[in-house]
Amino acid sequence: MLARSSAAVARDKLARRMPSVPVVLPQHRYAVHIEPNALDRLGGVIREVAPASSAALFADPAVRGTLLPRARASLESAGYEVIEHALPGGEASKTLDGVRALYEVLLSRRFERRSPIVALGGGVTGDMVGFAAATYLRGVPFVQCPTTLLAMVDSSVGGKVGVNVPQGKNLIGAFHQPAVVVADILALRTLPARELACGLAECIKHAVIRDPSLFAWTRANLRALLALDADALTELVARNVAIKAAVVSEDERETGVRAHLNFGHTFAHAIEAVVGYGEILHGEAVALGMLAATTLAISAGLCAPELRGELEAVVAAAGLPVRARLPDDARLLEAMALDKKVSRARIRFVLPTRLGEVQLRDDLEPRAVTAAWASIRL
Repeated sequence: MLARSSAAVARDKLARRMPSVPVVLPQHRYAVHIEPNALDRLGGVIREVAPASSAALFADPAVRGTLLPRARASLESAGYEVIEHALPGGEASKTLDGVRALYEVLLSRRFERRSPIVALGGGVTGDMVGFAAATYLRGVPFVQCPTTLLAMVDSSVGGKVGVNVPQGKNLIGAFHQPAVVVADILALRTLPARELACGLAECIKHAVIRDPSLFAWTRANLRALLALDADALTELVARNVAIKAAVVSEDERETGVRAHLNFGHTFAHAIEAVVGYGEILHGEAVALGMLAATTLAISAGLCAPELRGELEAVVAAAGLPVRARLPDDARLLEAMALDKKVSRARIRFVLPTRLGEVQLRDDLEPRAVTAAWASIRL
């Protein structure tokens, strides 16, 4: 029997010690690696999918003193010359001007088409760096290295990248699937409690739209999750990534079932646009939006009234808001009308029918939408 190459043996060892969830698309396939200390093997994982002489590492300022040195060391040990650049951070920085600054870095270093760009940080970092990767030289390899729960379970998987404009969130963007995603569970220990709660909002969303058993598991394990138990967090991330991967695999370009992932987001994006990015964090807005959408579903006779109370209890236990100070309805409705999901001038809502099932509706009465806003207003 022929001896196997050292590279093949190394690949097998890497696969055995780094669990992964596959994302399988018609034209592309990649893995989401989920494990404590996965960041220390970042360079080797990227080398398998994007071999090149150099790599660009764009990092959120929140991780500069903690995770960035480890990521850089791993890339360098894998033979990459690293181009490192710190981003300003925050939702307000996710603009066309912010992306232009990334282009300047890449162009000044004559960054080549086969070289990977790595996004180390939360969802804002992944969205903005991913948009730069999608458009620089008409597309270069992109690696998501999410460091927040929200990014691990949602924005790092599926290929949606983009930036905000004054008219709304993510209105300028593209689909650019990553070459690989590396999620280091221990990175979550650097998160403030408020950021962790924001990630839980997306986990609750996934459970409501697809998996009643995950909803029950999340509710039963909230104490361990909030205490940053590594085993509980690993299971949470893996189960949520599996849901996101399944939805994306069915509908990569959001022509059908992928729209279900927008449960709560029609309300949430309006809140963010009107209140101001960063005043209410994305996960907090999603939590409020899910409650408003459930109120709307009840008024339309789509689900039992008890679902609203059940959802609110889990949202509150996760440390998320159930009500907030909001502007007048006219401004919120105007922001909703600019949402990407508007079709033929009709606002589309994702509404639950029961745990694990939702449907799209665009025929809701204006007074029912107003009542839904009232249900989450202080």
